[in-house]
Order: sequence, then structure tokens, then C-alpha cells
Amino acid sequence: MRVDEAALIGAQREAMFQAVGKPQAALDAMREPFLAWVAPKLVDGSYLGWAVELDGRVVGGAGLMVLDWPPHYLHPTDARRGYLLNVYVEDGHRGHGLARKLVEATYDGARELGIQYLVLHASEMGRPVYEKMGWTDTNEMVLILPQNLSV
Repeated sequence: MRVDEAALIGAQREAMFQAVGKPQAALDAMREPFLAWVAPKLVDGSYLGWAVELDGRVVGGAGLMVLDWPPHYLHPTDARRGYLLNVYVEDGHRGHGLARKLVEATYDGARELGIQYLVLHASEMGRPVYEKMGWTDTNEMVLILPQNLSV
């Protein structure tokens, strides 16, 4: 995808989060910061995007973010990981293998870059797609630090 397609990526990202029930106020707050973030990443190649079109209209997309990561016992010779994100297919087009094709396109992109280790965060809706493709759970945990700490 090109930098001029940042708005399309942002719109699909928002629709993806809407589909899993995230609050609209949070998505509204994310919109402009995401566009400001993704545009330069498209330029420098640290975000790669794919879209699927039907009848000349984009109905789905997926992204791959290249993460700088220290060599790890699971990928000892490569200091990078690929992070799949923004995998989305419009409601009326789900169940026809489009998400699978998009994810497979990210695999091709990762291979072209020599990246072997991929990670993602799956929604409950997406989890069965990834599991059928061989993805497994890991021991990753998350913590969101509060920003307004009083001293």
C-alpha cells in the first residue's frame, strides 16, 4: 500500500474495532493519531499493507509491522519480528477465505524481508482463522501503565 492509502488503512482499522464492539469515543480519539503514525511508516517500509478488492472496491485489508527485536532463542539470527495487524474483511464478505488470503500475503511480505517470527493479537472472531493457519497461543501478558501518577 502507498502512503496515500493511509486513510483507507485507518478506516478499516476503525471498522475492525467497531466489529468487535470497541466504544466509538475511543475510536474517534484514535483516528488522527493513527493516521499521523501510519503515514511515515508506509514511507519508510516499517508498515506494509495489503488490500483485497471485489468488483473494484476494497473490502478487506491487512498490515505487517516490522518490529526491531533483539535476537531471541526462537529467532536467534534475526533482530526483527513481524507483527500482523489490522486484518479486516467487511461483514458481507466474511467466510469466503479473504482473511486467509490477506494473512498469507503478509507471510509472503515477511519472507521477502527475511522475517520468520510473526506475532499478532487475535480477536475472538479472528482466533479460529489463525488457529486453522497454525498459529498458537504464547505466554504474553499485557499491562497498561497509568499516565497520571501523583508523586
